[in-house]
Amino acid sequence: MKRILFFALICAMTALGACRTSNEKLSDGSVLVNGVPWYDIDGTVVNSHGSCIVKDGGRYWLFGEYKSDTTNAFSGFVCYSSSNLIDWRFERVVLPVQPDGLMGSNRVGERVKVMHCKKTRKYVMFMHSDDMGYMDPHTCVAIADSINGVYDFIGPLTYHGEPIHKWDIGTFQDQDGTGYLLAHHGPIYRLSDDYLTADTLYLDPELAHSGESPALFRHRDTYFIMYSNLTSWERNDNFYFTSKNIAGPWKRQGLFCPEGTMTYNSQCTYVYPIINGDDTTFIYLGDRWSYPHQATSATQVWLPLTVEGESLSIPEFWEAWNPAARKPEDMTRTTEKVGGLWKSNEAGKQYSIPFKGRQALIYGHSDKHGGYARITITNSKGEEYLNTLVDFYSLVPHDGLLYVSPVLPEDHYTLTIAVNGDHTEFYNKKGNRFGSDDYWVIVTEIRRK
Repeated sequence: MKRILFFALICAMTALGACRTSNEKLSDGSVLVNGVPWYDIDGTVVNSHGSCIVKDGGRYWLFGEYKSDTTNAFSGFVCYSSSNLIDWRFERVVLPVQPDGLMGSNRVGERVKVMHCKKTRKYVMFMHSDDMGYMDPHTCVAIADSINGVYDFIGPLTYHGEPIHKWDIGTFQDQDGTGYLLAHHGPIYRLSDDYLTADTLYLDPELAHSGESPALFRHRDTYFIMYSNLTSWERNDNFYFTSKNIAGPWKRQGLFCPEGTMTYNSQCTYVYPIINGDDTTFIYLGDRWSYPHQATSATQVWLPLTVEGESLSIPEFWEAWNPAARKPEDMTRTTEKVGGLWKSNEAGKQYSIPFKGRQALIYGHSDKHGGYARITITNSKGEEYLNTLVDFYSLVPHDGLLYVSPVLPEDHYTLTIAVNGDHTEFYNKKGNRFGSDDYWVIVTEIRRK
């Protein structure tokens, strides 16, 4: 089965992470769709969150959290690969749940990042480990000889012999190969030559109490670092700082998305550079969390950043866009409408529509009253081809594309949308509740291809 969401983001050189290729072109004709589940070449949802991308050996490797739909306990870190960033192949769970200890069962494992160490030729993985209540944070490290091999868990990353007790980590690899660990509320640790310990700590007062989920990149002689506010799984207006030196001083610059959009309903996790000669495009990688059904319903928001001097912005949200042309795409131009408005908040209530073709697209309205919808597709023989969940919740109201099926064999199908009767609901450490207050599923249009 072929997937419908196409990526065409080609890495060029090491401005972030372990990308080391100096000049590659984007492939034409590909469309990246934001805020919908993505499918791998086997037709399974790409389950990779808090992620990073590494270029190695002529392939592109996506690492992320391998989420569950029922628990936040650590389920492993996963790796996908692609020869063209269009068709993703599931490789394996590269760091499975350990028998015990910091990455054992009933622990949290998040924010996996991988860099290639030129000195040791090892692939080094960094992660945030915690207990289920987020009261025992550790930054940990693992290593492997091959990028898609099973990583050997070493233990806590240390600074001057002491474990680093930080969460929501990020990494950055500078143009000279120096590696850095980023942590919540501003600390930046310079790593040793083998990346297995931290040897220097930069604490800039401007970054103190800044936020979490840091993502750092360099454009020419300026460093940019993004943070998210602390709102649990909820979205918020992310912000950024700039500096001419990674050690500081750092200057707070403000938001990089329009205020009130909650960073287009996402949280920053990584910045991916595409360098083609003198032309560089930086791609914002953000997570659109969907607790508790993270495996099937959490999605991604990837958008090009506009960088001018010390100014950083994503001026508008592109639902679908062509990375080669760097312009938005209208999905309705290549699809046909087959269904219209339907809405309900009654558990079990459903809406079915027949269609002939190979794909189904669902447009809808999401807001703070939205819940989960159960989506099923059956073929002409009545066989269930697909059964999944789609989240109709967003803190900021949004109208647009919420689901695109994998590419199906040409046939007559029936698409059924049902109110699942549950919704996002989560709490922060202070006990503050976030999430939906109802179960509405509002479909505005169904299209087929």
